[in-house]
Amino acid sequence: MYLRNITTPVSSLKGVGKQLSQAYLNLGVQTCGDLLQLPPRAYEDRTKIIPLSTVKDGEFANTMVEVVSHSYFGHGKKRTLKVIIKDIADEGRGMKASLLCFNRNFLEKVLRIGRRYYLYGQISYSYRELQSSQFEMIPIHDTLEDVATFGKLVPLYPLSGRLTHNSVRNHIREVLSTIPHIENELPESIIASHNLISTDDAVRMLHTPANMEQAETAKKTLAFTELFYLLLASSREKRPSVPVNFAPRAQQKEKELLDSFPFSLTEDQKSVLARIKQDLYQNHPMHRMLQGDVGSGKTLVAWVSALHVIFNGGQVAFMAPTELLARQHAEQAAKHLEPLGIRIAFFTGAVRQKARTYLLDALKMGDIDIAIGTHALFSQDVTFKNLRYIIIDEQHRFGVVQRMSLEEKGTDPHVLMMSATPIPRSLALTVFSDIDLSTIRSMPAGRIPIITYLVSNRSRERMYKSVGVEFERGHQAYFVYPRIDDSGESSLRDVETMYAFLSKEMYPDIPSALIHSRLSEQEKITILRDFREKKLTYIVSTSVVEVGLDIPDATVMVIEHAERFGLAALHQLRGRVGRSSLQSYCFLVYETPLAEDAQKRLKVLKESNDGFYIAEQDLLIRGPGDVVGTKQSGFLKLRFASLTNDIDLLASVKHEVDSIIANDKGLLSMKHERIRKLLAESPYFSTNSEM
Repeated sequence: MYLRNITTPVSSLKGVGKQLSQAYLNLGVQTCGDLLQLPPRAYEDRTKIIPLSTVKDGEFANTMVEVVSHSYFGHGKKRTLKVIIKDIADEGRGMKASLLCFNRNFLEKVLRIGRRYYLYGQISYSYRELQSSQFEMIPIHDTLEDVATFGKLVPLYPLSGRLTHNSVRNHIREVLSTIPHIENELPESIIASHNLISTDDAVRMLHTPANMEQAETAKKTLAFTELFYLLLASSREKRPSVPVNFAPRAQQKEKELLDSFPFSLTEDQKSVLARIKQDLYQNHPMHRMLQGDVGSGKTLVAWVSALHVIFNGGQVAFMAPTELLARQHAEQAAKHLEPLGIRIAFFTGAVRQKARTYLLDALKMGDIDIAIGTHALFSQDVTFKNLRYIIIDEQHRFGVVQRMSLEEKGTDPHVLMMSATPIPRSLALTVFSDIDLSTIRSMPAGRIPIITYLVSNRSRERMYKSVGVEFERGHQAYFVYPRIDDSGESSLRDVETMYAFLSKEMYPDIPSALIHSRLSEQEKITILRDFREKKLTYIVSTSVVEVGLDIPDATVMVIEHAERFGLAALHQLRGRVGRSSLQSYCFLVYETPLAEDAQKRLKVLKESNDGFYIAEQDLLIRGPGDVVGTKQSGFLKLRFASLTNDIDLLASVKHEVDSIIANDKGLLSMKHERIRKLLAESPYFSTNSEM
């Protein structure tokens, strides 16, 4: 049986009711197979006796003790059991300590006077005695083989709800006791050449290792296996490009479009555009990821490349994650592309039925060259005459199924995915090994780096004055807050409360507006249009303004409770300013005390405007699980591998996969029979899964 084919629900395990089932679900565990794939976050070494006499304040004791007496302290409901113990593994010293049983008075009937126990607990020195309120006690009359923790390396797991380390350990032991053997997942040749072990041994050693060497070997084996099948699933044959002659009419229209702008493309834009055009003239579909920092000019490259499809008889679908962003793209496309004779249509779910029917008919007849819209583009009733090119903005916001359903509306259409959240190299190597990756690093000429300030409550008034100075210069500002209203959590500033404060007390005579997700699309569109036309000097908003808005005179971004935002979101929000030759400023306002990770995030933003550096730091600070998630990767959900710590392992895996793809892509060789069998019966990753 393969690990992922163990589909018995965890609710079938002893003691797992509704609450624990939900707690496991919070950890991504639904089946017993999922539970065996829940890796320990750390191990406690309980293999050595550590008596009370050698423990320093705050350290852990691991010894054998005898219960001496019971007593209580406190009164009424706060009455707490105190158990006095004596160390019996301490070469006759017999040191004593007090176990403080907060909310565990029931232990009076469990920890019997005169009985002996294994003790593992954190010891502190308080009130002239050794004390512990965090401890485990296991009766010594159990044989050592039956004791799950004492004298062993003990796994510690991620927890949720009412789950405890002991309950997770017990449930995993219960599952392992019912499974005689877990099918091996790697060929013997790979196991031998990389000093790995069988899948069955790896799973059992992961949860019950005799020592750290076993634990590390188990983790290495499972991480290697995971990365191996990820790269194998995402690998495809790279077909060589052949020289092409670009269509003369398309080349002429490209020149007309570029001549209409008061600037020239950057060298990065020129290089990326040339590569995309080369792909568009091949007889196999392009799958390319175009990544570039906020404001680097990715969309312009996309529009120019689209000319080479349109003037060769094809249609283009341009998909954006929100109606606001799609509408902005449609407005810019109409401004720059319609003069070239290109027919543009805007599709959203809000288009009325009569107008929608007209657009659908025109699209089906080929009377529309570019369809711009949101998820409405992959609705079942949307039919293209000849869809040849799909451009997806902010690609990580769409699911694999959504992208595939749009691709199915054409015949092997080219796909260009764009992301303003740069992808770290190690992540790109893994996740996008089947996709050509292009990068725009340079920014348009004349852009000035944004100056970022970290603002504590003490500096708030000075910040408001600085923003006022920008208003006097005729510039605009954003104020961003993490929530719409108070909702009973008064410690957080919200847009409604702060809009009232800013508009009445700080800037009473300055035109402004409030914008958030509860407003209708039309209200949001009207506000942002007024802001772009400088009828408004500032807007107070939630993160709804995170992507897509291009307001050249906006020079100030104020983000309140910045410690509550992720690095990528902060960088995206900051990217709403600094979109012209004007000096721009970002104020990251935070509440004290700051957690360590929050301090690191804000420091990174203050020190750098480079989205690629910020993405790498985000990966280091938060780890790949949070940064990647299923939305970022499309189908990546790593359990054992770390894209920050396993770079060398990743290189070894890639070497193996590349060798297989080069020599036996169909997996027909006998030595690849195990891989064939697993892919048929229990595939690791499915690109058909929803993100």
